Amino acid sequence: MIDDMFKQIAATAVNIGPEVLASHWSPFRRPMDVVKAPALSVDDKRAILAAWASDFCAIDSKPALRRMPGTPEPVSIDEVRSALRELDSRYDI
Repeated sequence: MIDDMFKQIAATAVNIGPEVLASHWSPFRRPMDVVKAPALSVDDKRAILAAWASDFCAIDSKPALRRMPGTPEPVSIDEVRSALRELDSRYDI
């Protein structure tokens, strides 16, 4: 179930475009920062987290790690997935 949801969210992120996502990335150091951001809609949070989880943020030599442009350090894909699950639990999805 999580994997299907994850694929759907990633498809949404691709449709938004990197320029829109890039404008939101800089204040977020960790995936949970996205979940807690009050100024973002649930859809925007999903798109940002999906982009963070996508292959274009994967570190070549360490595919289990992701790094968003402008973030100080990489995070694990598990941390991104955990943030998505937390977002779902907050909004009963």
